[in-house]
Amino acid sequence: MALPVRILTAVPICDGHDSAINTINLEFIRHGIEVVYLGYHRSVGDIVRAAIQEDVCAIGISSYNGGHIEFFADVVKQLRKRGADDIKVFGGGGGTITLADAMAMERKGVEKIFFAGTSLDEMADYVREKYGKPRKKRSRAKTRDIELARKLTQIEDRFAKSKRPASKGKIRNPKSAVRNSRVIGFTGPGGAGKTTLIDELVLRFLRQEPKARIAILSHDPSVVGEGALLGDRATMINSQDDRVFMRSMATRGQTGGLSPATEGCLRELIQGGFDYVIIETVGTGQEAMPFQKNGIVDLTVLVMNPDYGARLQLQKIVMLDLADIVVVNKTDQARARAAILEIERRLDQNKRAQQLVASVAKRHRDPGVDELFGLISGKQNVEALAAASAGHGKRRSPRRAPLQRRRRKR
Repeated sequence: MALPVRILTAVPICDGHDSAINTINLEFIRHGIEVVYLGYHRSVGDIVRAAIQEDVCAIGISSYNGGHIEFFADVVKQLRKRGADDIKVFGGGGGTITLADAMAMERKGVEKIFFAGTSLDEMADYVREKYGKPRKKRSRAKTRDIELARKLTQIEDRFAKSKRPASKGKIRNPKSAVRNSRVIGFTGPGGAGKTTLIDELVLRFLRQEPKARIAILSHDPSVVGEGALLGDRATMINSQDDRVFMRSMATRGQTGGLSPATEGCLRELIQGGFDYVIIETVGTGQEAMPFQKNGIVDLTVLVMNPDYGARLQLQKIVMLDLADIVVVNKTDQARARAAILEIERRLDQNKRAQQLVASVAKRHRDPGVDELFGLISGKQNVEALAAASAGHGKRRSPRRAPLQRRRRKR
């Protein structure tokens, strides 16, 4: 397959008008472009950091609130300052950007401004033709993020060019004393709140481990030769931190929730010395087992919401047999209490050590997220859980007992 054009789009700080950029994003995707959408109300620092980590070819900014000359120019300036001047900047703003403004912005390094009335096809064609060409020889990376981002791009590009399947066999020994990275896999159906949950966990890592570095590999679906909307960054707030490296990956036709290049990218992150690596899969269905083949994670977390359907559906979800931790998120919903009881009975059938956590990830200081953080970050808890998971018929962790007692009191 041809290497897809990969861009980042965003809306500036103090601008909550995202209907235009969402329409443009969808048109870019239809034209085979991979769009990393950062969301609205984003600062220059957020945009530049994300563009560098994602190693995009260009940044598209939609601005409707004024201040565009200074804002666009500052993005260009910060890219140059950080040694990423090969990432270009374009954008538009309906009727808010005048022809004189556009000329001033182009003098400051902005490549193209689209005006009101420009067709979506014209925008998409420009991006494909302008940024679809191979990059010229790139200058030496000035920062660690740039160097790592380029390596991840090379790994993805190799798979795209050769169409090779993912490598077989274990890429690392989870119990190896040589490495210090802890790898946690998050999977579950779309809409369960995986991204919000991960963002809340990142906040706790940043606060409680001041020197820890966290990496996130976040996946979204795409078809071979087609574009993709890589939108997990748009809901990330706490992860916009210099100690967090996030990379959005399209599946590029591979089923199962991961990209063909996931294992190679994970290897680079482990070698990069990150303390925690979080892998988030595409929203998965009943038979998906994204982390089982090559032992790429130390701990598997399945995130569900209470509205999974009839009780019979629980018997069909394979990950309920395999997950180390099952999180029932959005437990502020009406059906949450019944769902927790049904899922607990389903886990009882497995006769192995599994944790059940109830959470409302969107809630500030949610105790369920605190409990999940303790399970993931507590070394003894994780090792005991992993050891118990290897065998059958062993006693479950007593951490589930308080949940049972609280339910009986109700």
